[in-house]
Amino acid sequence: MWSEDGGLVFHEASQSDLLEIARTFLQKAGDKRIWLLKGEMGSGKTTFIKVMGDALGVTDHMSSPTFSIVNEYLARHDERVYHFDFYRIKNEAEAYDIGTEEYFYSGNYCFIEWPEKIPSLLPAERVEVIITPENQTHRTLALSVHDR
Repeated sequence: MWSEDGGLVFHEASQSDLLEIARTFLQKAGDKRIWLLKGEMGSGKTTFIKVMGDALGVTDHMSSPTFSIVNEYLARHDERVYHFDFYRIKNEAEAYDIGTEEYFYSGNYCFIEWPEKIPSLLPAERVEVIITPENQTHRTLALSVHDR
């Protein structure tokens, strides 16, 4: 369903709806490769990133990079997919020191959990997905695409 700002919102999404939603979001995002996933702890950010990986043809086992900060996966056509989790970083310098700029401007998909921890490092062109739990099994997923 389209939102008033031109984004997309899916209410009462269950686990079985996520792959279709991921494909729809990828189509709406076009060539945008920086994806910010926002939501409270346990809202389903990592789960949705795994489904996004499925939609992109990632065959590797995807898991949260909570301790390593970034995980790299191979997708179809030898494309790279990066999954970041900045929950445990203490400051933006720590994220900068791992080479986020190189990742973010590589042209590869970058899925970022806890982007609010690194606001000045984020590219202006990006996709934001906000995940809000409705209950134990259903979520609202809202997508907005940001051009410069």
